[in-house]
Amino acid sequence: MRLSLVHARYQLLETFRIPIALVGSAFFPAASMLFFVVPFSGNDRTVATYATAAMVTFAVMSTNIFQYGIGVAEDRAQPWDPYLRTLPAGAAPRFAGRILAGLAMTMLSLIPVVVIAAVATEARISGPAFLAAFGTIIIIAVPFTLMGLAIGYSLPSKAAIVVAQIVFFPLAFGGGLLFPPDQSPGFIEEIAPFLPTRGAVELMWAAVGDFPVNPLSLIMLGVWIVVLAAIAGWAYRRDEGRRFS
Repeated sequence: MRLSLVHARYQLLETFRIPIALVGSAFFPAASMLFFVVPFSGNDRTVATYATAAMVTFAVMSTNIFQYGIGVAEDRAQPWDPYLRTLPAGAAPRFAGRILAGLAMTMLSLIPVVVIAAVATEARISGPAFLAAFGTIIIIAVPFTLMGLAIGYSLPSKAAIVVAQIVFFPLAFGGGLLFPPDQSPGFIEEIAPFLPTRGAVELMWAAVGDFPVNPLSLIMLGVWIVVLAAIAGWAYRRDEGRRFS
């Protein structure tokens, strides 16, 4: 655990040395709140609360896909990465440290969303709902962390940037994150339950309100986690075999 905290500290310091990286992780969710939530649902408490939960999911997805997808690919291109893999501590502390750093970055990216919701909308939740939402954030970060790792270990940095950008918006739009619950266009409602973003946002909606979760969305979220874990593990082993065998 001590080594994991050291690696997490290293990852965070590396990120904080480039302040624009912090701004970038929080910009899209905050901008979406300002342009899509505040003007259209700011005066309706229920709609604003659900919309804020969707933007929280949006922030969790964007931070983890880009943090891991692009960050891992860039690290692999540096001489420091092969050296760390030769150390006797193994890969576990580095993985744990990266995940801890990713969670910290996720929480930082949520601050503007929560502040905008509290100041500029009628979104409100109780203390227990806030704690439930906090726990849900950690759960829904899992599939997007695995997705980022799969991208980062599968592709070189230039390709990882493109792929992360390509998968990001279709997942957000197709999962219904940009629409109120049950008000997405018909074709979105058809495909949404099969995307990980839908299961994630439904868990957030259930945490902050009385939204009934679709069992299909939860099943498919579990399927995505298993598949993405397998891909990320395969990509890591392939990368290690190519460079160290």
